[in-house]
Amino acid sequence: MYQFNFEKLKVWHLAKDLVNLIYDIAWQYPEREKYNLESQIKRAAVSVMNNLAEGSARSSYRDQARFSEIAYASLMEVVNCAIISEERKFITKDEKKLIREKGALLGSKLINYRKSQLSKVGN
Repeated sequence: MYQFNFEKLKVWHLAKDLVNLIYDIAWQYPEREKYNLESQIKRAAVSVMNNLAEGSARSSYRDQARFSEIAYASLMEVVNCAIISEERKFITKDEKKLIREKGALLGSKLINYRKSQLSKVGN
């Protein structure tokens, strides 16, 4: 089966793992949050994956790096939503910790991936 470029990226697979974790956790949000914080944390997590996929289709390393930067910003949004979610008692401290741990690993990989892309600019 054909594999798209983004499917070969370790950072994309880490982002996919985070999305699956968020979806597994978010079901427990109260109904009143369905279109608020629950939706926001899911959309932010999917945005990380989407930006990595879209960036992989860009022809210049500078453009690719820009999408990696946006993916990192979306990751920070996920972590922030997790903080709010735990404070509002929509998720547990352990769930927030797990999101933060996965986020920290993914974040460091995204930073390195972006540095790699930028090192190729002008080459």
